[in-house]
Amino acid sequence: MRILVTGSKGFIGQNLVLKLSENSEFEIITYDRGDSREFLDNSIAQSDAIIHLAGVNRPDSIEDFDRGNVELTKQICDSIEMADRKVPLILSSSTQAALDNPYGISKRAAEVAVKTLNSRTGNPVTIFRLPGIFGKWCRPNYNSVVATFCYNRANDLPIQVSDLGREISLVYIDDVVATLCSAILNISNELEYSDISPVYRLTLGELAEHIESFRGCREDLVIPPVGTGLLRALYSTYVSYLPPSKFSYDLMSHGDERGTFVEMLKTRDSGQFSYFTAHPGITRGGHYHHTKTEKFLVIKGSARYRFRNLVTGELVEIDSTGTKPTIVETIPGWTHDIKNVGSDELIVMLWANEIFDRDRPDTINSKV
Repeated sequence: MRILVTGSKGFIGQNLVLKLSENSEFEIITYDRGDSREFLDNSIAQSDAIIHLAGVNRPDSIEDFDRGNVELTKQICDSIEMADRKVPLILSSSTQAALDNPYGISKRAAEVAVKTLNSRTGNPVTIFRLPGIFGKWCRPNYNSVVATFCYNRANDLPIQVSDLGREISLVYIDDVVATLCSAILNISNELEYSDISPVYRLTLGELAEHIESFRGCREDLVIPPVGTGLLRALYSTYVSYLPPSKFSYDLMSHGDERGTFVEMLKTRDSGQFSYFTAHPGITRGGHYHHTKTEKFLVIKGSARYRFRNLVTGELVEIDSTGTKPTIVETIPGWTHDIKNVGSDELIVMLWANEIFDRDRPDTINSKV
């Protein structure tokens, strides 16, 4: 299936072309600023579907809105008619098409052009009115406040918010691309208006707070809940603006005669991750918890865990090595320790279900 993508070098276009290229059933043809009308006509004649993304949103003059958004769309419609066959057309419009500013007027006129094509020829047409879009490769200081905020904070530049309470609506680039890819394969012969979901709504103040929390997690190690929804998409966008010099960062290592202890990551509601080492013959631990629980995983070496029930005195021993991944859990009310019983350094990964609180550590010394 040959798919023509106009504006392939733009923000949406770069993400879409990359995703389409992952499917061997698609052959991608690209049209961008500077390509000739002849090339456009020939490309449309060969295409099985068109995704029209090319357009202008920050021109040097108002007249460029008409040239970039309206005239190009009309040329595409004329070329489809000239090809004398139906070529499904997907138009990337904007929610501003409902407004009477110069940009909105030009996008609305582009919609009229494709609707006229549909009514005159029956050529399949789908129109997406997109709100603000954010994600990797979006140009900062151009058309996305998310890109600007993320770029600035990732590069240690300040951000300015004139109206903290202003609400914005956003869609994530991966959701846009996934919907466009699906639309290619499911275009009907009718004129359709389609939407991207989910749409995220938040204030500029909330956006700034989220991005500051991403930046701060390298210092306090506390990561926000970035596994789902808006924060997942925002965090991915933020880190995409990190320069190569910030792809890595150092952690604090606490060392003594026993070995080292390093905290890696903390969460506000799902505990924290750490690792520690122990030299041969060294025993670490020797304490109990009332509520805190932990999971240990030996990465390298040989360990012996010992447990003693503080009420019954029952003793338990468990051996574990790095060659066989085994989780050993600490149980509230059982004092416990771990000894390196091998000849090599012991390395153990540790998850605790809560962030360590120095004021209320829930860690009471007690020998096994």
